[in-house]
Amino acid sequence: MELKQRSASQTLNQESNWPITTFAHRARLAAGCATLLFSIAKSLVLTTAAPRAWLESMLAATVAYFTADLVTGIYHWAIDNYGSAQTPIFGSQIVGFQGHHHRPSQLAKPPVAYNVHIAAAAVTAVVTPINLLCSDPVFLLFVGVFAGCVMFSQQFHAWAHTPKGRLPTLVAMLQDAGIILRRADHAAHHRPPFNNSYCIVSGVWNRVLDRSKFFVALEVVVATALGHEPRSWSDTISDWSEKSGTN
Repeated sequence: MELKQRSASQTLNQESNWPITTFAHRARLAAGCATLLFSIAKSLVLTTAAPRAWLESMLAATVAYFTADLVTGIYHWAIDNYGSAQTPIFGSQIVGFQGHHHRPSQLAKPPVAYNVHIAAAAVTAVVTPINLLCSDPVFLLFVGVFAGCVMFSQQFHAWAHTPKGRLPTLVAMLQDAGIILRRADHAAHHRPPFNNSYCIVSGVWNRVLDRSKFFVALEVVVATALGHEPRSWSDTISDWSEKSGTN
């Protein structure tokens, strides 16, 4: 009887496409948040002892915020256009991001822990040694803000696919202010020619990168140097478009 109930529950989850958040997902999110808070708190404590570092720290935080948007854009472009399920380490993310174009609204369904647990684990592994060994408040704040933006970028992306009426009030305010990715700004990424608007923290870099043909130039370099053409060159529009019945 128990096996039948489990089977029915699994079938229901598969049919509704609702991912299950596990204890491991929540633990990774908690560890990532603790790591970020430690980095920022240590920076603030050290800055208190060196008041002249306040201006430098605020500048570092601003640079980190803009840098994170750029880095997430490059990463998003790479996994949208290259690799497959067989790619070591990144295979599951590549499948997820490339498949996301067929069912974009589904990204809004999973809880925060499910969306960010992979990035949270990476943040914990990379930032913890820095927190323990570094005593530079400016660098610590840069790391904390940069890592935080990167860690939550996929959630910002998810909120950009969430109807405004379903967003928490604070999130809607941050979107309206352009501090995190706006729904309208990200919509261009899901329209032909499907090769722009890759940045997913605030999207502030998208206009600059798209107008300068930055990613097109990068694709030419990769194709010339490595012989790998991006999906955006060869796949048809239907390969990138939303599929009916997948929401």
